[in-house]
Amino acid sequence: MPPRLCVGVLSGTSVDAAEAALCRVEGTGSDVTLQLVAHVSRPFAPDLIARVLGPQDARSLCALNFELGEQFAEAVLAVLARAGVAPGDVHVVGSHGQTMAHLPPDLSSTPSTLQLGEASVIAERTGLPVVSDFRTRDMAVGGQGAPLVPYLDWAVFRNRERPDATRAFLNLGGIGNLSVVGARMEDTLAFDTGPANMVLDGLARRMTDGRLGCDRDGSLSSRGQVLPALLEELLAHPFLARPPPRSAGREGFGEALVERIWAAAPERPHDLMATARAFTVEATARAFETWVYPRFPHLEAVYASGGGTRNPALMEDLRARLAPVPLERLDVLGFPEEAKEAALFALLAAEHRAGTPANVCPATGARRRVVLGKLTP
Repeated sequence: MPPRLCVGVLSGTSVDAAEAALCRVEGTGSDVTLQLVAHVSRPFAPDLIARVLGPQDARSLCALNFELGEQFAEAVLAVLARAGVAPGDVHVVGSHGQTMAHLPPDLSSTPSTLQLGEASVIAERTGLPVVSDFRTRDMAVGGQGAPLVPYLDWAVFRNRERPDATRAFLNLGGIGNLSVVGARMEDTLAFDTGPANMVLDGLARRMTDGRLGCDRDGSLSSRGQVLPALLEELLAHPFLARPPPRSAGREGFGEALVERIWAAAPERPHDLMATARAFTVEATARAFETWVYPRFPHLEAVYASGGGTRNPALMEDLRARLAPVPLERLDVLGFPEEAKEAALFALLAAEHRAGTPANVCPATGARRRVVLGKLTP
């Protein structure tokens, strides 16, 4: 199969920007290769972030769907402009959109998921076919619909030179997720670990009255002390004891949890931030200890990506907690970590057009492999 230029675009659970990656994809399935050509990040306006995170009704969701479609279309055109590529040279756009709700089978009697960012708007503004709604088909065959990134981790980042090597990939977005991949896709272990930046971001917005949307450089959490009783209470969250396959979202680690943490000690905001950082670190480390190390005792390394890698305090804590397994940024494999999630949706869109199933059943719990996404010509 000849090389195709494909664009992936999304806004993650941190709801901070529209990310777009232009990639060159060649082959399909186990033979697929992906090369990053260009990447852009277009920050969302504070008003848009507030509306995405705020209370919703049918009218507001309807408007946000089209407004986010415009945002994603602009990001697609921006990454093409950066690369000097004409839209007519692009094979397909893959848009994950913005997740508004995610209710996997263990959280709802009617498993469902909702991503906004109208694909028809993106197709009209760019003149390109768009594949979107990647989670829904997996859920239709009994899966969690997430995580999706294990396909990229296995297809692109497994150690092809040493088939016996096992690598772990940790994404520190709003929610944390990890993949452990080796030579065979069916041996993949992948699941959401729990909170990464989501709780920290929510507390940062509260304590700075919206001036900061994250624990920038660890500056807020590093000024506080962990509250042990609160940390233990947080680590009793039922999601953390649930065996894989499992996926999480704002329903478990969003504003309701942030409100509960804030109410515990509003007069000690920096201590709350320190506790939230420890919550992320400990939840992540326990996920490795409980589910990963017993099955994969000889990991080559853990390769991290996502916004959390830009918090040096968080990375230092995780590095110490995961030792002796090395924790590295994904960049050491020659791929910019900030472009990884957008590149995933370029790959998934390419596989949709090729008719290649791209869900990883051991990760999602799906009954069978299926082609992901819906095409808007």
